[in-house]
Amino acid sequence: MTRIRGRVWKYGDNVNTDVIFPGKYTYTLTDPEEMARHALEDLDPRFAREVQPGDIIVAGRNWGCGSSREQAVTCLKAAGVGAIIAVSFARIFYRNAINNALPAIVCPEAVAAVQPGEEIEVDLEAGVVRCGAGEFSFPPLPPSVLHIVQAGGLLPYVRATIARRNR
Repeated sequence: MTRIRGRVWKYGDNVNTDVIFPGKYTYTLTDPEEMARHALEDLDPRFAREVQPGDIIVAGRNWGCGSSREQAVTCLKAAGVGAIIAVSFARIFYRNAINNALPAIVCPEAVAAVQPGEEIEVDLEAGVVRCGAGEFSFPPLPPSVLHIVQAGGLLPYVRATIARRNR
């Protein structure tokens, strides 16, 4: 999976983890599918009902700021989000996204150009976002990160690596 194609859900700056996955559910919901039903409910009540597999979140600065809770990534991944493109990410959210095989891409030019609901394509290997306004480059994911994403996350990647070494 190096190309992701989906509809754009566009949001602004400083969307924090409590908005992505409401804190009131942090200790009561553990099933990813149930968590997905509450993704972004306070910011965009339509999101959890209407998101399609492969859809792409496009956001402003500091996406995922706030607490370090991993549920913010888990709920988006379980909802089917294929990638997030932002002007910038909070550091811990970015790491959680990669660990859970949710590509997190920094491409301010694409953020400015795409429109909500537009279908776009992200090529992770080539480092390109294609949309109605053109093509926008971002640094391609490093091979190590691409391998983690393709393996389905850090844990499956490590398990596969260990299994290969033990053969």
